[in-house]
Amino acid sequence: MYDRFNRHINYLRISVTDRCNLRCSYCMPEEGIHLMNHMDILSFEEITDLVTVAVSYGIDKFRITGGEPLVRKDIVTLVSQLASIKGVNDLSMTTNGIFLEELAQPLKDAGLRRVNISLDTIDPVKFSKITRGGDVNQVLRGIKAASNAGLEPVKINCVVFKSSNEEDAREVKEFGRMNNLQVRFIRQMNLESGEFSVVEGGNGGNCSQCNRLRLTANGMVKPCLFDEQEFSVRELGAEKALLSALNCKPLNGCFNRKGSFYNIGG
Repeated sequence: MYDRFNRHINYLRISVTDRCNLRCSYCMPEEGIHLMNHMDILSFEEITDLVTVAVSYGIDKFRITGGEPLVRKDIVTLVSQLASIKGVNDLSMTTNGIFLEELAQPLKDAGLRRVNISLDTIDPVKFSKITRGGDVNQVLRGIKAASNAGLEPVKINCVVFKSSNEEDAREVKEFGRMNNLQVRFIRQMNLESGEFSVVEGGNGGNCSQCNRLRLTANGMVKPCLFDEQEFSVRELGAEKALLSALNCKPLNGCFNRKGSFYNIGG
C-alpha cells in the first residue's frame, strides 16, 4: 500500500492490551490509569481477521505491543495464530522483558521472529525508581533467554532525556556491545506537545520514511502516533478502517491529546 505521499506502508503495530506490570515514570502516572473494559479489547479472532485483511493489501510486517503484551492472557496462542497467516513475513514484539525468561522459547516456537526489550539503565536502584518497583535482574534474565531462544536480533530500546551520551545510556550501550545486542536510543516524547525525534539506531520518528499504521487494543486504526485521527474496526470493518487510516496518514506527526503511550503502543 502507498499513502498520499507515496510512502510504502507495509508495517502494522498491534497493541494487544493497555495493561502493564510496570509503572514507568515517563509512560504511566504514579496513581495508575483508567483501564479499558475487557469487552472493549479486541479478541484474538478480531485481531487475526484484521491481520488477514492487512496482508491482502501488502502489509507483511507486524509488531505486537501493549501496554505490556506479555500480560495478555494466552499471548503465545495469538503469536501462533498470526504467524500461521500466509503473508506475515516479519512478526516481532516490544516488551519490558519481565516475563521473557519463561516465555522466550514458547514465543519463538509459536513463530515470533525477534524482540525489542526496554532497558533504560542497568543500575538496579535506578531501574526500580524509573519503573516504580521493577527488578532489572528479571529483564537481564529475559534478555539472555531471548538470545538463547534465537529471537534475534535482540534489540534494546533505551529511553534517554536528551542524548545517548548520558551515563545510563552509555552503560546500556556497553552492555549491548558485550552481549551482541542492538541498542536503540529513544528521546523522551510528549504526545500533547508533539515532541519527538528520530530514533538513534532506528527509523522511528523519521516521518519522511514512515511505513506504519497502528492498531490500538480497543480496535482503533491510527495513521500516526502523533495524530488524533482513528478509525474503528468494529464500526467500519477491518478493510475500511485500514484504508481510512492509510488515506488520512499525515505528512508529518503533529500532536495527540487524546491518547497515551500505554494504550496506543510506543
